Amino acid sequence: MSAASDLFGAPPVPGLALGEAAVSPAEEAELIARIDAAGLSPFRFQQWTGKRLTRSYGWTYDFEKGGFAPADPIPPWLAAIRQRAAHFAGLEGDALVQALVIRYDPGAGIGWHRDRPVFEHVVGLSLGSPSAMRLRRRTASGFEHRSVPLAPRSLYHLAGEVRHGWEHSLAPLERPRRSVTFRSLAAAGPVRGG
Repeated sequence: MSAASDLFGAPPVPGLALGEAAVSPAEEAELIARIDAAGLSPFRFQQWTGKRLTRSYGWTYDFEKGGFAPADPIPPWLAAIRQRAAHFAGLEGDALVQALVIRYDPGAGIGWHRDRPVFEHVVGLSLGSPSAMRLRRRTASGFEHRSVPLAPRSLYHLAGEVRHGWEHSLAPLERPRRSVTFRSLAAAGPVRGG
């Protein structure tokens, strides 16, 4: 039973799947080194600069201008991981057309959000420190919350209800963490906008 399951084996939110030990410790160390050498830039959202450092491949979204554009191709060092992530999500490898690598230094996190609607499936690989993905959705009486632990080297997949009906976030972390997030395009593709 995965950490995202309750006593009856059901995920806390439909559409969420977790997989542990998706990469070996040696692969994790190599991915961390590659991410750190990837020419990361501070995340920018409109006039705000975040504490996490990022780089997009395949497609990029400009949060200052509100548009999508092609980015550098997904590099070969992510190819095997992309295949594993796609297999985990039940997708063909080339369906995952965007990769976002992120370094979270101490104090960095992600606020409440949903991934842009131009994307459909979201498959993430957690590296380094353990963390917890927080989930919430609005109800008539406020917000319903869930928390899902993300172990080092684990995969998660957001689809269906959890992808479209819930927001997710990460609390600021005390120890460094890296991640790789792969995304597929929604049926309408990038012409749909963010």
